[in-house]
Amino acid sequence: MPVARLSTDLIPAAERFDWWCDLVWQDVARTIITSDHAAEFQAGAETADLGLVKVTAMHFAPIRSLRTRTLIRQSDPEVYELALITGDPMWLSQRRNDTAARAGDLLLWDTSQPFDGGVCGDHAEAIIVHLPRSALSLPPDRIDRLVAQRMPATSGMGAILAAFLTEVLGQAHACRPQDLNTLGTVTLDLASAYLAQRVDAAERLSPETRRQVLTARITAFIDRNLADPDLNPAVIAAQHHMSLRSLHLLFQTSGESVAATIRRRRLERCRRDLADPRLRHRTIGETAARWGYHRPADFSRAFRGAYGVSPSEVRARAWEANDARAPR
Repeated sequence: MPVARLSTDLIPAAERFDWWCDLVWQDVARTIITSDHAAEFQAGAETADLGLVKVTAMHFAPIRSLRTRTLIRQSDPEVYELALITGDPMWLSQRRNDTAARAGDLLLWDTSQPFDGGVCGDHAEAIIVHLPRSALSLPPDRIDRLVAQRMPATSGMGAILAAFLTEVLGQAHACRPQDLNTLGTVTLDLASAYLAQRVDAAERLSPETRRQVLTARITAFIDRNLADPDLNPAVIAAQHHMSLRSLHLLFQTSGESVAATIRRRRLERCRRDLADPRLRHRTIGETAARWGYHRPADFSRAFRGAYGVSPSEVRARAWEANDARAPR
């Protein structure tokens, strides 16, 4: 299956820790795993197979994971694991480097070399990108400089990559197989660009990778500025020091114009907020204005054109569903 969800909740308590160890062996690499919480172990994972790469979100009780030369000789997937830490801090030792990474950091390790790592806290969470060594165009000796190094992902390319990984896992289940393959290519390009930037090797990136990275940067800029009613292709082109024609050509390959991208992402945010019961206090007009629609008639027309129903219908259905689920 392209997207799979697994959890210890479905496994007998006495078998949960062994089940998790087997899952890590299959999905990441063979390691010796120990835990002080083996008797009451809880964990879960969601994996999206994107063709060129896999992305896995994991949450688990504290463990220690040791990969030895013997295990590497037995089996080596030959991948770099790039993890976005989203829970308690994690520590890692590899290639004489030692580090502790916290939520919002990226952490890299190599399955072809011994490592030792674990969790500094009560609950680990991470989104891991499995990057085949053969798919990366960067020199291995440069990538090796980054293993077991704390790499903040709160700004620039790191923030773009982190946001993209989170979005991929949230939307992969709704994608067609060909869309998942496209997402895999974009994931590989963004991860490659991030690593290249860290080791001053941007010149080794292919033209296609550079195009994907530029598109991701522009899309992130659009998302940050959706509330601005004056956001338009000319503003975006000027912000990124490119001609309007170049911007339109860049988006032409995606099958969606710049203006259509702005409109779609605005409407997606509006629909999400209208369906959120925590935002009941916000009127439809306020929701529309929050995402750049300051003329109610324009918003209603665009919303119905995109979804076939009015904003008020979407809100009413969401509230009815939420009220039906509420305990009585």
